[in-house]
Amino acid sequence: MGLLTFKGGIHPNDGKDLSKSEKIKTLLPKGELVFPLSQHIGAPGKPVVAVGDKVVVGQIIAEASSFISANVISSVSGTVKAIEKRLSVSGDKMESIIIENDNEYNTIDGFGTHRDYTKLSKEEIRNIVKEAGIVGLGGAGFPTHVKLTPKDDSKIEYILVNGAECEPYLTSDYREMLEEPEKIVEGLKVVKRLFENAKALIVIEDNKPDAIEKIKQVIKPEDEIEVKVLKTKYPQGSERQLIGAVTGRKISAGQLPAEVGCLVDNIDTIIAIYNAVCKNIPLIRKIITVTGDAIANPGNFSVRLGTNYTELLEAAGGYKTEPAKVISGGPMMGISLFSIDVPVVKNSSALLCLTKDEVAEYEPTPCIKCGNCVSVCPCRLVPQKMYEYAIHSDHEGYEKMNGMECYECGCCSYICPAKIRLTQAFKETRRSIMKERSAKK
Repeated sequence: MGLLTFKGGIHPNDGKDLSKSEKIKTLLPKGELVFPLSQHIGAPGKPVVAVGDKVVVGQIIAEASSFISANVISSVSGTVKAIEKRLSVSGDKMESIIIENDNEYNTIDGFGTHRDYTKLSKEEIRNIVKEAGIVGLGGAGFPTHVKLTPKDDSKIEYILVNGAECEPYLTSDYREMLEEPEKIVEGLKVVKRLFENAKALIVIEDNKPDAIEKIKQVIKPEDEIEVKVLKTKYPQGSERQLIGAVTGRKISAGQLPAEVGCLVDNIDTIIAIYNAVCKNIPLIRKIITVTGDAIANPGNFSVRLGTNYTELLEAAGGYKTEPAKVISGGPMMGISLFSIDVPVVKNSSALLCLTKDEVAEYEPTPCIKCGNCVSVCPCRLVPQKMYEYAIHSDHEGYEKMNGMECYECGCCSYICPAKIRLTQAFKETRRSIMKERSAKK
């Protein structure tokens, strides 16, 4: 039987050798930290502190303002210096809470104390996850307490822990699987307690055999947890592709995984759940890969949320060569940065610094109708036709081509021999359509 996979996809150079052998190092921040109120899908958090207030590690500084929202937690102790707009990774200025770090790291009462999750009710577990400010840490940032609260618990048949980490260059999840497999298994057992009818699976690409073996060694027969091995291919870790490959079930852009009986969380999210429920530690840190051929000492770092990216760069030895391209995240779905004077937030994953900007190096030429973009599209779309509608701002035509099913993975742009910036056009078109829809409400 072949490895689990999906139709389409690509095999780019993964660049993981730069950092995959580097153990996670803890980085404590200096100076001020910046906490944007919106680090998740949904409504921004509402500040519950004021300028001049003293705060401690683990304290809620902004509360979820609606069901689909998330608390923001202080990762340091210190003083609230300001509440103002600050530059974010997206390039926008976001309302943020600025805290001057006192470097003492005083914590809330009970921080880090053990808690027996088997004695907690489902409601208590969900409330702990909500209070801890946990969101999807694989990049999407969907509030985890919402994901763990479907309409009917009994309808969830699969809990999938996403260990694919298919985005090139990223190795943070890989290192966590090697270094903290017990937390992953225990975190999954916490989630499994909420959904007794569900089959619990940890899914990992086959380019990580040591991680697969490490996880298997930790799992006990009574845990009723399986490891499933996926074929190494991008974007294997996408929620839709993962669900299809493992369960055979299809999910569209307008659906949530729960609608097809699935719940998907990535490795770091599961560890965050373990930390919150079993150790009384809310979400205050992120594991970040700092890598690329322009970085002196690529590696993986456990970083307090709110830490400035410049400190990440410094921890990795700075630039050995001036980069031509700096990206927050991976090369396929990351965001290009014009400044690294931005904070680490919940959905940060990497700081990637490259000596070559391959996108800027090539000027697009006319489409030759080769069909390569169609063959690699994981959503089975026709990017060639979508692009024609996109560049003419024909939103009706774009939607008729199911363009809103595109989640901007970048496969079509990568494979295009004409170097047409397909994904960029789709991203802009999608944004325009969503704006139009909002205006009509």
